[in-house]
Amino acid sequence: MGIIIKPIVTEKQTAITKKTPNRFGFRVSPNANKLEIRKAVEEMYHVSVVSVNTMNYSGKMKSRYTKSGVITGRQDSYKKAIVTLKEGETIDFFSNI
Repeated sequence: MGIIIKPIVTEKQTAITKKTPNRFGFRVSPNANKLEIRKAVEEMYHVSVVSVNTMNYSGKMKSRYTKSGVITGRQDSYKKAIVTLKEGETIDFFSNI
């Protein structure tokens, strides 16, 4: 499995990208460090990375009520990376759709 799992394209992350146009979010492998993330982003998107900030999210318990009773489960824990690119560079996630 690679370092970068998928880009984060949510309303909150889109608002951050609109506010500072050179910051993008990625869901990354939990055991990846900042240097590996930087190298993977630079190779995949052909951009220059200035900085990488990482966050670890723990999994949470979820439950829902159904006809057959309460179903409980657990969300996966994951690691998120916010990547800041060099001024003037950008990533277009929707170019190859």
